[in-house]
Amino acid sequence: MNRQTSDTTLGNGLRVVVVRTHGAPLAEVRLVLPYARTAPHLAEAQELLAALFGTGTGACATAGARTRQDVADLAADLGAELSTVVTAESLVVAASVLRAGLPGVLALLSDLLLRPAYREAELALAQRRAAASPRTPGPRQRLRRALLGHAFGTHPLTDPPTAPAAATTPEDLYALHARAVVPDGAVLLVTTPDDPDEVAVRIRELLAPWSGGPSGLVLPPFARRAPRPGRIALTEPAGTAGTAGTAAAGSGSGSGRALVLCAAPAVPDGHPAHAPLHLAQLILGGSASSRLARRVRDRHGLAYAVSADLRGNRAGDWLEIECAGAPGTAGRIAGEITDCLRELAADGPSPEEVERARAYASGFTRFALATRTEEASALAGFAAAGLPLDWLEGYRDRLAKVTHHQVVEAAAYFLDPARVAVSTLDEADHDHESDRSTQ
Repeated sequence: MNRQTSDTTLGNGLRVVVVRTHGAPLAEVRLVLPYARTAPHLAEAQELLAALFGTGTGACATAGARTRQDVADLAADLGAELSTVVTAESLVVAASVLRAGLPGVLALLSDLLLRPAYREAELALAQRRAAASPRTPGPRQRLRRALLGHAFGTHPLTDPPTAPAAATTPEDLYALHARAVVPDGAVLLVTTPDDPDEVAVRIRELLAPWSGGPSGLVLPPFARRAPRPGRIALTEPAGTAGTAGTAAAGSGSGSGRALVLCAAPAVPDGHPAHAPLHLAQLILGGSASSRLARRVRDRHGLAYAVSADLRGNRAGDWLEIECAGAPGTAGRIAGEITDCLRELAADGPSPEEVERARAYASGFTRFALATRTEEASALAGFAAAGLPLDWLEGYRDRLAKVTHHQVVEAAAYFLDPARVAVSTLDEADHDHESDRSTQ
């Protein structure tokens, strides 16, 4: 990376990365904490902590304690926007602020980390909201869990959350904060027009007292590196949440659509085969003009949503293919996907397809860093994943060096339908013979 950067690890285990930016006087802050749901009984507490983080500091009776309104007023005075996002493996605390407000945002973040407040009234409000809008797993989520379970074995990503033995209390959230909101294993990334070394010194002063960790809330690897091939089917009869296994006869409207999810092999971002696989994935289903979109959607009119994406986290890597269509079409869609994979794996893409995919991928890497907000989020993700900060910038060069032959080889290996796990979800009264499970 050509820009001036400070990259240090504090004595408490927090990695601090400060990147100097030029142009608009804006600063971005991203704190990435390991936060995987490795313990299903903690799922509710993890959701509530993420929702309530940043709603107050200190005990109500202590000097300097802040309520939700106090935190909001201070952020407004600083010209800052604070938010939290939960991913499959992280809790990300994000802030955007004008350059002059960065010291104040860092001080506020320090206060939230060191002196959190999870007050009874705030917790009760969050629990009422959760009860009023229960987040039951939807058809796609159930199908994805079933697919990953079949493909990779038992894993936290495949286990539904379990209800806690008792309602979550403020004490539960303080205990979870002490375990999960810890520096050891976390990454704090800041982009700023200011001198990175000076900002890093300020962060060290503020966060040196922060202690704890590692949290252990890190996704374990899948039991298998490559997906176990085969076929599973879920049904969606009326009035039920769907059942896994062989499609059974029944009736009802169910989800009102057919879903097909497939998992094919893949490799991590840093693997030499990643760039050729990326181009093969784009040719298969990564754009509106991809082979799969033209075949399943345009030619046969079976699906209104078609995609193929590379997925990866600490658990493993896979290529995920997804199609959604009208009820009763899951079996036909799955058959067309399999045929498309077989043709692409056997014959390979044309040189013209490879060049179109290369241009698309190269342009997308530029869009990913188009704004300060996107840039900060991308850099924080690279740092948390252990990749170089300039990984995306160097990726364009790697794409340019990929040959047509390498993409043909990648398609032959990774898109071979004999290596792919296929899952379907459809209404119970469709032609279930076409979706018979072959696990």
